[in-house]
Amino acid sequence: MFVLGLEGTAHTFGAGVVDGEGKVISNVRDMYRPPSGGIHPREAANHHAAVLHTVVGESLEKAGIAARDLGLVAFSQGPGLGPCLRSTATAARALSLWLDIPLIGVNHCVAHLEIGKIVGATDPILLYASGANTQVIAKAKGRYRVFGETQDIGVGNMLDKFGRMLGMPFPAGPKIEKMALKSDEYIPLPYSVKGMDVAFSGVLTAALSKKGKVPLGSLCHSLQETVFAMLTEVTERAMAHTEKKEVLLGGGVAMNRRLQQMVRTMAEERDGDFFVPEGGLLVDNGAMIAFTGLEMYKGGITTPIKQSQVNQNYRTDDVEVKW
Repeated sequence: MFVLGLEGTAHTFGAGVVDGEGKVISNVRDMYRPPSGGIHPREAANHHAAVLHTVVGESLEKAGIAARDLGLVAFSQGPGLGPCLRSTATAARALSLWLDIPLIGVNHCVAHLEIGKIVGATDPILLYASGANTQVIAKAKGRYRVFGETQDIGVGNMLDKFGRMLGMPFPAGPKIEKMALKSDEYIPLPYSVKGMDVAFSGVLTAALSKKGKVPLGSLCHSLQETVFAMLTEVTERAMAHTEKKEVLLGGGVAMNRRLQQMVRTMAEERDGDFFVPEGGLLVDNGAMIAFTGLEMYKGGITTPIKQSQVNQNYRTDDVEVKW
C-alpha cells in the first residue's frame, strides 16, 4: 500500500508518499514567501491552492506511482492557519472520494514526533521548535503530553519578527544563524524560563532595543544563545521528570546547527541518545503526515468525511494514541 500525505498548516504546501512499511519514497514541498512582512493566511492558502496539483503530481512521479495506486490519503487537520488548513483538507477529501480510499486527519505536532521513528527514536522527549509552535512533548498514559511550551509566541515567529525589523527576508532564521557565526561576544538579554514553560516576547523586545547599538553579529549570537539555552533547559527538565533517555528535535527551527549542538551536548551529558531527522523531515512536509497517517491506520483509525473539519487549535494532547 502507498500513502499520500498532504501538509498545509502555514507557509508550506507539501505532498509526500510512504510505502506500507513507512519508508519515505517521495517528499515534495513548495513554500509561500511573502513579498514583505509576515504570512497573510489567505494569500498563503491561495498559494497552496495554486501549487497543490503540481506538488502532488511531482510527489507521485518521484514515487513512481499513479494516483490509482494509493491506498490511503492523510492530511494535516491542525493546528495551523485556518485558510491554509481548509485548502489542504479540501484537496484531501477530493482525493479520498475520487479514489474511494480512506481519509485520515493528522495532528501536525504529533507528526513531527512520529517521524522520529525513522531515525531510531522509540520513546523520546520531543523538542518541537517551529514558527508557530514551541513545545516539549512526550508520550505518557496513551497520549502525547505537553510538558512545557511557549507562553506567548513560537520561537520561529520570534526570530522572524526580529529579522523583519532588521530587514532580513522571510524566513529569517537561516540568516540569523549565519550572522551569529561572525561573533562570540555575548550581550546579556532576558532569560525567561517559567517552570517548564518559556516566553520570548521580552527577549525579542530587549534585542530590538539594542539594534544599531551593538554589532549585528554579536546581537544575533546573543539572541540564539539565550533562547536556545532556554529551550535546552526545559527539555532537560522534561527528561529528568519523565526519566526518558532519548531526545528528538522537530520543526524548522531545529535545523539550526547551534540548537542541535546544545541539545546533543545536554543529552550526552545525561547519558542519553540524541536524534534529529534530516532537514527535509524537520521542516513542515507531507512525508511526516503520510507516515503518521499510516501508523494511525494500522491502529484502526480513519476519519469519516463528516468528521474531517479542520481544527486551528488542535492540541497535541487531544490525540489519543491508539497505534
